[in-house]
Amino acid sequence: MAKLSGIFIFALSAVISCGMLYAGDLDPKYHSKEEVSFKIPLGRSFNYTDILVKRAVDGDTLVLESGERVRLIGIDTPEIHDSDKLSRDSKRSQQSASEIKAMGKKSYEFAKKLVEGKRVSLEFDVERYDKYKRLLAYVYLKDGTFVNAEIIKQGYASLMTFPPNVKYADLFLKLYREAQENKRGLWKE
Repeated sequence: MAKLSGIFIFALSAVISCGMLYAGDLDPKYHSKEEVSFKIPLGRSFNYTDILVKRAVDGDTLVLESGERVRLIGIDTPEIHDSDKLSRDSKRSQQSASEIKAMGKKSYEFAKKLVEGKRVSLEFDVERYDKYKRLLAYVYLKDGTFVNAEIIKQGYASLMTFPPNVKYADLFLKLYREAQENKRGLWKE
């Protein structure tokens, strides 16, 4: 504990000596506990209200110019690569892995055309990261298109809702049912 405490004091003194934090910043009469934060610049910072999508990994995962991966909240698209999830989905749905991968490719192509190489803004829900350290987000194109919703609306995704990230669950359910009823995207016969 003493060693950890010494490391913290060293780091704090380095931050103060570099001019990144002033003693007044910690004065409780000026800030609540929530407002106190330490910012140590470690490189380029990115603005999530205007960031480039470098590529679509699949129908529900994107890579940003920052190198971070974004998992689109509320949607699930078929797998395009062999994986444990593909095996589970195949057993559950009684579809072959090749059928699922073919549908996954369609979802991927739709997402790729929709967002790849475009600037977007991210909206976060309650949790910011998933267990794989991907950002969890609702994504919007600069023209206002709600990407998560558009992928569902056009029939290229199923629903995947994990509380507490449920802000648009009702909208997504409505769009999902409409896509199935109107036989859009993957629901075409």
